[in-house]
Amino acid sequence: MFKPSAVSRRHFLERASALAIAQRLPAIAAPEPRRVRAYVGSYTGASGNGEGIYLFDFDPHSGALTNRKLAARTPSPSWVVVHPSRNFLYAVNEVADFHGASGSVSAFAINENTGALTPINTVNSEGAGPAHLSLDATGNFALVANYGGGSIAVLPILPTGALGSAVDVRRDQGELGSEHASSAPAGSFAVSGHDAPHAHMIAVSPNNRFVLATDLGQDRIYIYGFDAATGKLSKPGHAPYVALPSGDGPRHFAFHPNGRWLYSIQEEASTVVFFLYDPSTGALHAEQTVSALPSGFAGTSFASEVLVTPNGKILYAANRLHDSIAVFSIDGSGRLELTGETATGGDYPVQCRIDPTDRFFFVCNRRSDAITSFRMDPSSGALASTGQYTGVGSPACITFVALD
Repeated sequence: MFKPSAVSRRHFLERASALAIAQRLPAIAAPEPRRVRAYVGSYTGASGNGEGIYLFDFDPHSGALTNRKLAARTPSPSWVVVHPSRNFLYAVNEVADFHGASGSVSAFAINENTGALTPINTVNSEGAGPAHLSLDATGNFALVANYGGGSIAVLPILPTGALGSAVDVRRDQGELGSEHASSAPAGSFAVSGHDAPHAHMIAVSPNNRFVLATDLGQDRIYIYGFDAATGKLSKPGHAPYVALPSGDGPRHFAFHPNGRWLYSIQEEASTVVFFLYDPSTGALHAEQTVSALPSGFAGTSFASEVLVTPNGKILYAANRLHDSIAVFSIDGSGRLELTGETATGGDYPVQCRIDPTDRFFFVCNRRSDAITSFRMDPSSGALASTGQYTGVGSPACITFVALD
């Protein structure tokens, strides 16, 4: 496995001293990447019009996605991530028929020169319908959330890039939330997944000490201790989860760059909740709840994605049916203020992403089979359409790889 190098006490002190000096110096902009690739996962078969994972070249000046290629045919790769080494790509297969009634996760080798994908192996995700995948900070483990199975699993990454069988599996148990969201806008008929537990997202904390996972059906964010050496999960010293209002349906979350603030988006309520996060214990404390929809909105909408800009000043929230991106400013205490909204230019935005240059914002519009793009204002976060539409059957997610 990819083991981090040991750091001596002397080396640690030298690095800490250098960091303290660097924090007092003017920031030096990182060199702009000359080559950037984009991988796009899609829904396939009965779930959509895609064929697998697509590869594009990305122009960091115009924001254009060009030279489209089908990099891999694989069933419904609705979430893809690239290994920190840039040698491997991992994708969930959001199905329920792998070796019975389960989903799967597939590993691919990346050709350094062309970006082409070569299959390595596919393993059981330990639950049906895996919807989210992430890697721990060491690159040694892949973590998967199974929506249909209501379970999460930790999969080891071997030196070859292949995935091993799960080293830990947890199945969500307990009470379910109400069918209708407590915090939904007036006139909402948003009903999604409160028939059973539905794990929707999983990710490690910024310090790699904890794993957080949402369960939409139970209206909970679970918190586990994480052993980065073994991949094993453990109960924290406090309550094992934080509860959201019944029926609101926590879907995704995003950490602030400072590692102390967390923002959760609720699918059925279309709300964003700001939490204070304790990096020493993993505990969460809710501080603020805001709507991701405009003031006075009435009707049905489903929130999908939440992102925080690398500078920590802006938060974006995506809305399906309303088909918009809400823009929030983040103040010095972490609280949110709605500053605007932008139409996605497509139907049913399921995921969005900021490119490595922090200039462009991309939206995967599942039902209109297109990815739309926007220029980002670096100060206000306002989005302006580039007028570019990239055709992809049922796009589910996009991720970027800066090469040099």
